[in-house]
Amino acid sequence: MKTLWFIRHGETDWNREGRLQGQRDIPLNDLGRTQAVEAGRRLAAATPDAGRLPWHVSPLGRTMETAILARTAIGLEPLGFVTDERLKELTFGRWEGHTWHDLKKRERDLARARKADKWNFVPPGGESYELLAHRIAPWLSEMPPEAVVVAHGGVARVLLTMMGGVKPAEAPYQDIRQGEILRLEMGSHVWI
Repeated sequence: MKTLWFIRHGETDWNREGRLQGQRDIPLNDLGRTQAVEAGRRLAAATPDAGRLPWHVSPLGRTMETAILARTAIGLEPLGFVTDERLKELTFGRWEGHTWHDLKKRERDLARARKADKWNFVPPGGESYELLAHRIAPWLSEMPPEAVVVAHGGVARVLLTMMGGVKPAEAPYQDIRQGEILRLEMGSHVWI
């Protein structure tokens, strides 16, 4: 049985503007930095083992900064984590940098296709949640019984299907809050 303590990175300006970030390396904004510090404190309150657990982090700047701030807030060595390319956000391809509002107007047919099957839809030059699940599966099989993960909303949605008891058709609609803690165990999940 595995337990993952999942932290979604804090807010960026693109999050605030509703822009698709995907794998673009957009930094945290001031609110995002505050969320990262609070996430560290919330994690320490939820599990006394936060300092001894391995931390696995997406290599994008917003996730690494979140991990550094969270670890610093609870007195841990700031860079005491490993990064893994497989934890990067799903890529939205040529849609990155655009808002859904604009895409719905500009690419109506593709927007409708995505709405019809959000789990399997592949944006132009991007990847689907299903493809992301294939990328994450080997990483998850290698994970120790308990770990902290700092990554992205798409990664959390995929982990909800792989561990948290959420069906793939429902996962893309899950609200993954920034800077908060999601505890995942086989067959269940809870926000902390």
